[in-house]
Amino acid sequence: MNRKPHHLASDAPDTPAVSGRTGPGLPLLVPGSRCVVLAPMEDVSDSPFRQMCREQGADVVYTEFISSEAIIRDSDASKHKMAFEESERPLGIQIFGGREEAMHGAAKIAEANNPDLVDINFGCPVYKVVKKNAGSACLRDIGMMERMAGTVVDATSLPVTVKTRLGWDDKTIRIREVALMLQSVGVKALTVHARTRSQGYKGEARWEYFKYLKDTPGLHIPVIANGDITTPEHARHLFEESGVDGVMIGRAAIGNPWIFRDIHHYLDTGELLPAPTIEERMQMCARQLQASVAHHGERYGVIMMKKHYGNYIKGIRNGKYLRMEIMEKEQMEDILELLLNFREEPETRIAV
Repeated sequence: MNRKPHHLASDAPDTPAVSGRTGPGLPLLVPGSRCVVLAPMEDVSDSPFRQMCREQGADVVYTEFISSEAIIRDSDASKHKMAFEESERPLGIQIFGGREEAMHGAAKIAEANNPDLVDINFGCPVYKVVKKNAGSACLRDIGMMERMAGTVVDATSLPVTVKTRLGWDDKTIRIREVALMLQSVGVKALTVHARTRSQGYKGEARWEYFKYLKDTPGLHIPVIANGDITTPEHARHLFEESGVDGVMIGRAAIGNPWIFRDIHHYLDTGELLPAPTIEERMQMCARQLQASVAHHGERYGVIMMKKHYGNYIKGIRNGKYLRMEIMEKEQMEDILELLLNFREEPETRIAV
């Protein structure tokens, strides 16, 4: 298949009914459920954004990854990252770390926050994480990964899931072995980003490995595909060609929470929904900004939204001028005025 190598402050507007997959329960743990999941993304997957994505049909959402060391130190930042609204369920708290004792303690503290799942990050490729033997560092030592996963499973009564990569590099792709090992220690579902750690986010995700993994003899836990899933067609292709049990959407959801609605509709009907209108995009962006400020406070809430504006405005005539002016503003009301009064006029530029 051809593809390219990516409490609310106001009432929610009326939106089309989304598939019943988003009702109570944990579709992520059900083989063949075709769930569509929001990925954990640092400084992106906060509570306001998760709320938008659940509203638009995400079956399960995850917090951004949280350091086990910060959790056991009871840091304010880690407690804030674990906070969520009931409307976000089903929700998983994702933790990472390089020490078994810290991961054990963090899992217990995460459970005390009453999420639906605890997830372990064995996939982050960033050096500052890897140098602490966390994230994808465990792909160099499968024994350490086994001990770490077992420690978390033993620490909590909640279902434990894992997100990882194909391997450390092309010479160490042992994803079948890893999947069977994780299943054996009690992990209930596995998400795989179809790149190695050495790839980072470069090149195309290697989707061919999903079928290879699903065909593993003796593997029964659900497999969730991640990496370069940016359209409803991509999702259907992976379900039909590889037999994965779910797909996880990351960067393609930034500024586009409708992608979850669109994928479900396409899977159910074979039809592509029209893109949201400019007015709908501005209204959703405004609602997320309001929720961000309510959750984080004005200063940080405004800052957190800066990663989202570009995609909300992408492709809109004169949008770059709108984005430039928004990025200069520090007060929510000033940004709301720009968003809600914006009109796409052919020859009109916003003064900057």
